[in-house]
Amino acid sequence: MQLQQLRYFAAVADTRHFTRAAEREHVAQPSLSQQIRSLERELGAELFHRARGHITLTDAGETLLPFARRILADAETARREVQEVARLRRGRLRLGAPPSLCASLVPDVLRAFHAAYPGVELLVTEDGSQDLVRALADGALDLALVITPLPVQAPALTTSDLLREELVVVSAPDRPAPVGRRARIRVEDLRGRPLAMFRRGYDLREFTTAACRAAGFEPTFTVEGGEMDAVLGFVRAGLGVAVVPSMVAARSGLRVTRFSTPGMHRVVSVAHRGDVSPPRAARELERILLDHPEAGGSLSGDGPAGRGSPDGAGRGPVAGGGGRS
Repeated sequence: MQLQQLRYFAAVADTRHFTRAAEREHVAQPSLSQQIRSLERELGAELFHRARGHITLTDAGETLLPFARRILADAETARREVQEVARLRRGRLRLGAPPSLCASLVPDVLRAFHAAYPGVELLVTEDGSQDLVRALADGALDLALVITPLPVQAPALTTSDLLREELVVVSAPDRPAPVGRRARIRVEDLRGRPLAMFRRGYDLREFTTAACRAAGFEPTFTVEGGEMDAVLGFVRAGLGVAVVPSMVAARSGLRVTRFSTPGMHRVVSVAHRGDVSPPRAARELERILLDHPEAGGSLSGDGPAGRGSPDGAGRGPVAGGGGRS
């Protein structure tokens, strides 16, 4: 079994077309087909159902595909690790992070990394924790900032808590304050209050819903379905209040009200695959992240994140990171 064969197999699985797979791999289609047949003979099983204009994976192909992806990802990691010589004068680093962090912490950290290693290409993916965890497991990312604790079904990753990010309520400054003259708000004060809510799949939607249910009520959504900028716009228009990270609230121009309810924060952790050593560039970026002035503490919160906690106990009402924010 050769890496080239696995790469061709994965290309056909992705495109469901031998000709398009050959074009993607810059090889003649007969050569690609021959390599696939050779792999099938070696494994003793057909990997594809072949019908004119319709290619699908067999059960054997479905079984092989995740292994092939991981083998190819590991081979790519090994190749890049060998190339990352001479004090990281060249190479590539693939980082994933939620959108709210890409607009705040990540640029500062990448500036410090680029100053130290200007020859390393930086590729940044914005996504939610669930998708970032999958990308790490598939070898598509070297390092990611994720919201922890991770879901129980998440693949084996190594995580280090980076910071605890306070969540706050934002409201339109030209509307009455959500709690009158009180300085802080309780989750219970959101009962029956119109909420501008993120689309399904956002971490903050799941967090807010879980916090409300823990307080004994279902949240009331007046408008939902937006990304961060859209939700802030809905709040600015007076359509409701929203629960957002303090670092986002600080630059929103909206009224900010902190929670008095304990646990209204989320822990941001640095994660990489636990079964392979991350590339040297990823290790260096992780070091810079963990040495950052905000690491180990809170963003407008009440204390340290508790670096190294294995299960995230006591981190608020949500059992695991899920969506984009």
